[in-house]
Amino acid sequence: MGARSEEEKRLFYMEFVHRENQFRHMSQSRDRRQYELLRDADPRAVEEGVNAFQAHLQGHLSDDPLRNYKYLFVANVALCCRYCMEGGLNQERAYNISDLFIQKMDLLETEQQVIDLHKSMLEFYLEEMVGAKKQQICSTPVVACMDYIYDHLYEQIRVSDLAAQLELNESYLSVLFKKETGMTISNYIRQRRVEAAEAMLRYSDYSCSDIGNFLAFCSQSHFISVFRKATGLTPRQYRARYGSREPLTAPE
Repeated sequence: MGARSEEEKRLFYMEFVHRENQFRHMSQSRDRRQYELLRDADPRAVEEGVNAFQAHLQGHLSDDPLRNYKYLFVANVALCCRYCMEGGLNQERAYNISDLFIQKMDLLETEQQVIDLHKSMLEFYLEEMVGAKKQQICSTPVVACMDYIYDHLYEQIRVSDLAAQLELNESYLSVLFKKETGMTISNYIRQRRVEAAEAMLRYSDYSCSDIGNFLAFCSQSHFISVFRKATGLTPRQYRARYGSREPLTAPE
């Protein structure tokens, strides 16, 4: 009971101080509203979230102002992640975005930097949700097909594999996918691989040949041909024009 008694005493003191200073946490309805707007891909989510991200509204978690904002940031990004998944964002994608922004936040040194990053995080999730909502116009089999492709982009993906995974007739799935997306499954896979290659060329120091291999292109010449057709540039030309000066380091 000793530990609990100590916590009860601290809790009583906190409640006393809050009453004395007329502090109130943000109401549950307002707290939930910002995340519901984000879940629904409503642009008002950013403004609502920015306005709510203030220590005097969301709680006092540390006497150190910077640490307090960082704790609040982690809580906010966790809720954004959860609500976006509820709204239809791919689970792995949602978690990876959360991890990315928490890692970026961990390196920040001022309160304003955390506040600015919080806004960027909301804008990023909102853009993802807009895309997810467009995808939801598609039927359940087509969305499941897209999710499978996202999760297996670094493997060889055949239409027959997708059909077997979804327990659908291959011809039916192909026709349905083309009808709802305007492109064949093969072209969709190719488009997603090119987008992944663009990101890797921009932000990593993997070689062009490694990127082609990672993304399951059948040969380096095929990778170059597909990439040039989609972007107008070879992979090397793309990296020279758009590559980051401080790329992420490829693991050993």
